[in-house]
Amino acid sequence: MKNVITCSIVDDEPDAIDRFTSLLKQIPSIKILSADTDPDKAIKKVIELEPEIVFLDVEMPIKNGFDVVEEVRNQNFNPNFVFVTGYDKYAIQAIKKNTFDYILKPVDLDELKEAIKKHISAKIEKANFKLSNRVIKKYSLTKRETEIIELVVQGKSSKEIADLLFISKHTVDTHRRNILHKTNTENTSRLVSLIATLYK
Repeated sequence: MKNVITCSIVDDEPDAIDRFTSLLKQIPSIKILSADTDPDKAIKKVIELEPEIVFLDVEMPIKNGFDVVEEVRNQNFNPNFVFVTGYDKYAIQAIKKNTFDYILKPVDLDELKEAIKKHISAKIEKANFKLSNRVIKKYSLTKRETEIIELVVQGKSSKEIADLLFISKHTVDTHRRNILHKTNTENTSRLVSLIATLYK
């Protein structure tokens, strides 16, 4: 089961979800945890189920795809977001939001497989990630804060980090707030972007 990649789908059109689900089912390593047409329900499920990838539409009523990304990240969870949309006009905004990938409808199976491969490569790279002493000193990070940043970069949620470090989720969240303050970043997404730029 370690090779299984979990995902959630968010699209306001049931037919689009059905089509996308049928494509994902052709990729053996994929396990679909949830599929929702209601953005609010989708946000709750993503936070609860913690999928590795969230495939989502951009144009949806009430809340669009960018709103979903923002609300999930505000809950200290940062999966790989992949926009699946019929419009290429959102590409620049998606890049600025630091989303993982962008696929145009109608979705091509080979293009979808490439997105999955890209996710796997990034996952392996993150798993081997270690903060350099230069960065630790630059932001005066404690040993615990260093551990937490490394796990955040790997995509771990506060709950997962708490379990791995044998501390409470509340303690993890407190450390995360301190880290954001020290690095002058407003959320997890900005923190990960900052770390990425320091290693370029």
